[in-house]
Amino acid sequence: MRFTRQATAALLALLTLPACAPSDGAAATPAASGKGTPAPVADAGAGAPGIGDADFPLDGNGGYDVGHYDVTIGYTPATKHLDGVTTIDATATQPLSRFNLDLRGLEVSEVTVDGAKAGFDRRRDELVITPATALAKGARFTVKVTYAGEPKPVKDPSNLGTYGFIPTTDGAFVASEPSGSKTWFPNNDHPADKATFDFRITVPRGLTALANGELTGKTAAPGGRTTFTWRETHPMVTYLATATLGKFELRQGRTAGGIPNLAAVDPAYHDALGKLYRVSGEVTDYWSKVFGPYPFSATGGVVDNFSAGYALENQTKPMYGGFDPDTSIIAHELAHQWFGDSVSIERWKDLWLNEGFATYAEWLWSEHTGGATAEAMFRRQYAAKNDPIWKYPPGRAKPGDLFNQSVYRRGAMTLQVLRRAVGDETFFKLLRTWVADHKYGNATTPEFIALAERLSGKQLDTLFDAWLFQPSRPEV
Repeated sequence: MRFTRQATAALLALLTLPACAPSDGAAATPAASGKGTPAPVADAGAGAPGIGDADFPLDGNGGYDVGHYDVTIGYTPATKHLDGVTTIDATATQPLSRFNLDLRGLEVSEVTVDGAKAGFDRRRDELVITPATALAKGARFTVKVTYAGEPKPVKDPSNLGTYGFIPTTDGAFVASEPSGSKTWFPNNDHPADKATFDFRITVPRGLTALANGELTGKTAAPGGRTTFTWRETHPMVTYLATATLGKFELRQGRTAGGIPNLAAVDPAYHDALGKLYRVSGEVTDYWSKVFGPYPFSATGGVVDNFSAGYALENQTKPMYGGFDPDTSIIAHELAHQWFGDSVSIERWKDLWLNEGFATYAEWLWSEHTGGATAEAMFRRQYAAKNDPIWKYPPGRAKPGDLFNQSVYRRGAMTLQVLRRAVGDETFFKLLRTWVADHKYGNATTPEFIALAERLSGKQLDTLFDAWLFQPSRPEV
């Protein structure tokens, strides 16, 4: 997930500055006016405006499960104008007389459900849709939303900074964690609802559009433009979707293990291209041995010219915002392809399952390459008795401080304590079993604890309680 360039130096130097600024994970936007017939105020057949995450009550939506997104957009950097048509295939999980999608800004001109025009209304970041005919529980249905406007990224300078669809001098940098995908396409914006994706992105000739998965087509479009078609056939959470575009230098090939590998850099980072390509391939192949087979069909990374100060593990296309990433950050973001991308969290409170694991992967990479061992990294961290991480239990990420350093570093320390307790053979079997059992799905902290106890044959409640849930520095 998000990991700042500055944070890497801080981590290795054992400073206590947070690697990622805290965030409340939610963005408030002005109410938007919609067109169509407003939905009734009360309706027993209405889908909930949130998916059920108590910490983020309006993220995602209830009443349906998305199976596939078809996202078609055209973007003109000079005017910052986006035209979009998103088609969503979903299944109703309850009777639905109306339901919501998440969409921030952008003007909707038409909505259809199964080809028939539907009423719609805008309520802040909610697009409330009333189909012409109510949907029965279990019904498969298709929603098509036509929209346009200037995407407005989420700006939260006191926490995560800027995220979502972010205009750049030559295109756009698209990194959406935790809730920024709704800035450029309507969706069910929560990691609990994963789906496959197709992207068709049309840009002025001379620009390149990058999205998740593999490139399936590149064709000329009217008006001196080019359409890039990408397909991600593996389930993906919405915040990992990207449509980054601009001027890029590319290097493509395969890793030594045979996985398609694509590195792309803004021309300002020309010197980073070779290293990004080489290290991404080496890391992907090594994690495939440690964590189990690579879960997706492509790997690589993208360095764009937006100075975000963070990286994000967009599925198959990790993004590095305005800096040349060192090997530890690349190891972190590619470890997320297993921990966070393939195995995704069910609720944001379990974020340590993503960030603690990816941070621990940095320690494993250090071990592998002859640097400090994970045990040495642990001891250095533990020696900082006054570190603020001891007051923040990482097993319960706080909605107002979601990306606290404790979630990363104390989360990683928990894994090293667990490794000590169960031994290397059981520990690495646990990691491989975890990603195999929950491949392409969602998982929770209690499920991880239960698996650790089952495989080790040990009672581990005390260990996990001390390291994940108590606001104090545990005894070693």
